Amino acid sequence: MVTKTRTSKKSKFIQKCPECKSINLTIDEKRGEVICKSCGLVIEENEIDFGQEWREFSGDGESKRRAGSPMSFAKHDMGTGTEVGSVSEVYGLKGSDRRKFIRMRKWHNRSSTSLERNLKYALVELRRVSSLLNVPPAIEEEAARIYRLAVTKGLVRGRSMESVVVGAIYISSRLFNLPRSLNEVTNKTNTNKRDVGKTYRFIARELGIKLLPSGPTDYIPKFANKLSFSAETQTKAIEILKTAQEQELTSGRGPTGLAAAALYVASLITGEKRTQREIADVVGVTEVTIRNRYKEMIEKLNLDKMLEEAKLKLEGAE
Repeated sequence: MVTKTRTSKKSKFIQKCPECKSINLTIDEKRGEVICKSCGLVIEENEIDFGQEWREFSGDGESKRRAGSPMSFAKHDMGTGTEVGSVSEVYGLKGSDRRKFIRMRKWHNRSSTSLERNLKYALVELRRVSSLLNVPPAIEEEAARIYRLAVTKGLVRGRSMESVVVGAIYISSRLFNLPRSLNEVTNKTNTNKRDVGKTYRFIARELGIKLLPSGPTDYIPKFANKLSFSAETQTKAIEILKTAQEQELTSGRGPTGLAAAALYVASLITGEKRTQREIADVVGVTEVTIRNRYKEMIEKLNLDKMLEEAKLKLEGAE
């Protein structure tokens, strides 16, 4: 009976030779055989190769990748399309072959459907908008999937391609809990807020996508990072917002305005003072909004004592 023990990735087992009891074995990867170097006995054959699989061929020879690039919704052909040569190859051909090559490429491009042509242009625009908004690749991939579904179901007809692309990215950001307000998205992409708003709501409704409203706490890390607040101020702002939610102070009010006011109050408590104008410029709300939310929090959450203690503490430290 042959005893087997585990070894490296290339060889699944180490065996002792049943003839000479030697462990001086070698693996012939091309033949898939385990051979004893001492007596030459073929111990096993038809072994499975657990190494990389060289299956991609190009003009430069064999490429050291397993099976090509992965499928992606962000590519109009899902990354599985074909091309008739490359443009640079035409210069190495003779006259008749060159005309034949150009004609084949032309008919190959014309054979694409209207859906493929729409995706080809729209996904280029989607990558551009994703770059402007600096969203992660996962959100870009999900936005491409949403756009592809919308095109397949005919939801794009009668709407501008830009509004649908921006709407898909906005929906994807909401699904991944990435705080992006509609004002911020439309301002950076230079699109009409009304058109994008109507488009994203229509697409979400038709595709059955449920979007939960963004809470003010979702915006705290983003705004605090832009204002260079410490972790203590961020934590204090989140605590203030949680207390405000328990007191039902956040209902019917904009999340960005509440986040700005909470950061302003937290900065007064921790001593990292910022003016209302500085916070308003970063958040994208008016000073009046911050001032109104600030007054409501001070009155209804009884933060007067906490602010006085923080002020006395700072004066004592000075």
